[in-house]
Amino acid sequence: MGLKSLSFRVLSVHDSDFLFNSIIPMKRLSLFLVLFAFLFASCSQNDSGLKPIFNGKDLSGWTANVEACWQVKDGILHAANDPEQKGDILQTEKSYRNFVVQADFKFGSGRIDTGIFLRNTKEQIQIGESGSLKRDMTALPYIPGKGYPIQVETGTKALKLDDWNTIKVQVIGKTYTTWLNGTEVMTYESETIIPAGPIGIQVHPKREMSVDFRDILAQELE
Repeated sequence: MGLKSLSFRVLSVHDSDFLFNSIIPMKRLSLFLVLFAFLFASCSQNDSGLKPIFNGKDLSGWTANVEACWQVKDGILHAANDPEQKGDILQTEKSYRNFVVQADFKFGSGRIDTGIFLRNTKEQIQIGESGSLKRDMTALPYIPGKGYPIQVETGTKALKLDDWNTIKVQVIGKTYTTWLNGTEVMTYESETIIPAGPIGIQVHPKREMSVDFRDILAQELE
């Protein structure tokens, strides 16, 4: 049996135009899509608008009354009570009206009672144990004269006792909302919060405690 004859066809000018106009543009389209996906991913990592308000080197931009409560090393803000257990509130020099604040925190030793103050040294989002309730109230509001007006277990379920946690607080007007490790915990409307003021971090007095903070970020909102 003889071999079947093989036939070849020389590409015509029309065929060459087809390859150039169809296949090459498809490659260009694929390249464009890859570049677009890369740019979108890069932009989405920064689209939150959050910017560092703690430089990880020192307390520039912050004010403290008891410096012994605050130490900065290797990008970490170490908060611990002073020997006399006076406690302190570290506050930003900058005043904020509507904003988002976010920070990573990790419990240290002792009975942790800290939190983030909103515009003054009164209204606070608790981190750790409530001194009055003797249980964890992380990501819940504490209001002088009202105690803890919202008490849910959402934050307790999301809390990691032996690892880093991320807390986020959004304050718009008199309303603030909290998240813990990506889980929304609560929304509260305060009748007493002032219109503008600094962001604060607390070391509670009269107790031995330590807690670490890192990646403290904020974003001003309209």
